[in-house]
Amino acid sequence: MQLWLFELLKGTGRLFLHPVFYYLIFLSGILGVSRVKRERKNFHTRTFDAYFELRQLFPLGLILGLVLSIVTVTAGLSVPFAAILLIVVFTLLWSLTTNTRLMSPVYTVGAAFFGIILIAEYDWNVPFFKEAFQGIDEKVYPSVVILLALLLISEGILISRNASIGSSPKLVKSKRGQSVGAHEVKRLWLVPVFLLIPGDVLTLPFSFWPVFHIGAESYSLILVPFAVGFNQQIQGMLPKQSIQHHGRKVITLGILTLILSVIGYWYPLISIVVAAIAIIGRELISLMQRLKDDNLPFYFSKKNNGLMIIGIIPESPADKMGLQVGELISKVNGVAIRDEQVFYEALQKNRAHCKLEVLDINGEVRFVQRALYEGDHYELGILFVQDQKKYDEKIG
Repeated sequence: MQLWLFELLKGTGRLFLHPVFYYLIFLSGILGVSRVKRERKNFHTRTFDAYFELRQLFPLGLILGLVLSIVTVTAGLSVPFAAILLIVVFTLLWSLTTNTRLMSPVYTVGAAFFGIILIAEYDWNVPFFKEAFQGIDEKVYPSVVILLALLLISEGILISRNASIGSSPKLVKSKRGQSVGAHEVKRLWLVPVFLLIPGDVLTLPFSFWPVFHIGAESYSLILVPFAVGFNQQIQGMLPKQSIQHHGRKVITLGILTLILSVIGYWYPLISIVVAAIAIIGRELISLMQRLKDDNLPFYFSKKNNGLMIIGIIPESPADKMGLQVGELISKVNGVAIRDEQVFYEALQKNRAHCKLEVLDINGEVRFVQRALYEGDHYELGILFVQDQKKYDEKIG
């Protein structure tokens, strides 16, 4: 028991030596700053602050990482150290494309899986970690594909539970050149997972790592931070519904991959087919979502019976009134509104109180009202699709 506790502590400490841990913190900060700049360009204000993406990086990922760690260690799931190195390499490489979606585990772990096979097959010389890669043989490692499947399920959970929170409103041009609204999510999560690394590999470049025994094999524990990236733009439906639907499809693909990958322990060559299915399947999910969304009419567009809410500033009067993205404001203080100018003029009719008639996402009418206080956001904290002239001025 003391040895296990010692390994857990040492393995946890190695997390802070892993370059991906710090790299994800840096990239999350970049995503936050970029989002705020774009929102200010479109709306002259921002929704969440620039640290929002950074705050989403850890909480749910840590919980999922703990669950996956229990599963991998209990099942005795071991992966070659060469795979860990290649996952780091492909995480850094795919991040250079600036498409956070490519930092999904299905692309990083999947690429590492096929990389190991090619390196072993053609006996390629890998600099700096030559001995680690010489330690792998030409056999297929089904455990890497099982790890991919577990991380793919975690990705689907992260998308369903977290990606729909704080989607960012933006203004785009339709094919007809009209100003319309959309929502965008660019999110990174960190999922740290304890993995069993065969001791024979660890004694090469990292012989100082302690080793303990499970049966006839020797292993060391290491807490590996896996990057999970997601990028989606939604224009044809409510962002929360679209993103959660996307997440459920990823979970289904992950479960299917896990079932098939377990068979690979008895028939290792099947693991190659399963890894390819996971990569192609994940790509098809993104492609089908994009095609479906492109064929739908713009959800956030100009309406004749009111103003469509495309965004709500957190902690603003609108947020406290319970207004939701996708709702339509038809009247303000009894005045029917069609554009922003009328909206603000009607709002000024009573500086101490406002009453709104709202059509919710189901088309049902409801009334919301609130006393206004000095210091409240003068626009209530509601973001609308801008008039064409205003949008042209902002991007000009």
